[in-house]
Amino acid sequence: MMESPRGEGQEEEEAVVRNKQVILKDYVSGFPKETDFEIKTGDVRLKVEEGSSGVIVKNLYLSVDPYMRLRMRKPQPNPSYFSSFSPGSVMTGNGVARVVDSGHPNHKKGDLVKGFTGWEEYSVITTPETLYKIQTTDIPPSFYLGILGAPGLTAYAGLHGICSPKEGEYVFISAASGAVGHLVGQLAKLKGCYVVGSAGSDEKVDLLKSKCGFDEAFNYNKEQDLDAALKRYFPQGIDIYFENVGGKMLDAVLLNMRLHGRIAVCGMVSQYNMDKPEGVKNLMLLVYKQLRMEGFMVSDYYDLYPKFLDEVISYIREGKIVYVEDTVEGLESCPGALVGLFKGRNVGKQVVRVGQD
Repeated sequence: MMESPRGEGQEEEEAVVRNKQVILKDYVSGFPKETDFEIKTGDVRLKVEEGSSGVIVKNLYLSVDPYMRLRMRKPQPNPSYFSSFSPGSVMTGNGVARVVDSGHPNHKKGDLVKGFTGWEEYSVITTPETLYKIQTTDIPPSFYLGILGAPGLTAYAGLHGICSPKEGEYVFISAASGAVGHLVGQLAKLKGCYVVGSAGSDEKVDLLKSKCGFDEAFNYNKEQDLDAALKRYFPQGIDIYFENVGGKMLDAVLLNMRLHGRIAVCGMVSQYNMDKPEGVKNLMLLVYKQLRMEGFMVSDYYDLYPKFLDEVISYIREGKIVYVEDTVEGLESCPGALVGLFKGRNVGKQVVRVGQD
């Protein structure tokens, strides 16, 4: 007796798999904790709906970034660039993934892509036009979440687009061992600048000097007086400050800026877990020293991405830039990795490897 062909119902059943997800329980006040999240498992069908232009992906790497903390608070009275996550929903962020099924003409099954995805094993992407197809084969895919992704473009745009460094200028970078900071310093060195960074441990200070090529670096936790520390490393003053920290560090930097100095404000991580941010006392120095201080969003510089990519891929291939990546394993590691950003546990770009390709 011949076997009957497999029926449609059986095909559908086989296309449904279990899907582990990281859920934000509720809005967060103060420092985030791992208990602010929970791991749930649901089902996902690995076939796009008939007529849909969506894409289903298997997530391989997920990006863990400080800005996510801003999205974990209650919606603010004054709308910000970052909309709040919805409690009870899957966390979202940038990721690298493999296309499992696609209804979109630009993306085929098997394509390697980067873009906005969920903290889960599989995601349904309803706006696949935002996905970027990764075509390099000699560079690890996870690099597209760091040096070749938003952190890299942030470093490039902030330094070149706002600060316009010149050979011989004096550059200071706070949170210099982070995903953005360690790249800013190396880009400034390629321009012939003198570069100093601050970091939160002796291990990170050593990494900046021995691996990333910074001229000097210091552990801010060991400095009683930040103004005195900056005067020690910059007796001539600072031309360019790449701001990642805010608070007391920004106040001290303002005292040490040179005439016509430039400050690119990328973030202020010291303030993210405060219900009432600290004030800055020395802002009048912007006038006296004729400084330019400008905040920016990387999304304003997406038009630079092709040029940036060509330039930085060349630096990587030629060994002119060292990229530092901190990778943890498994979706369950996501909450701990995010909490660790605010405890100084990560060195370089924090990435979670979710699954095997």
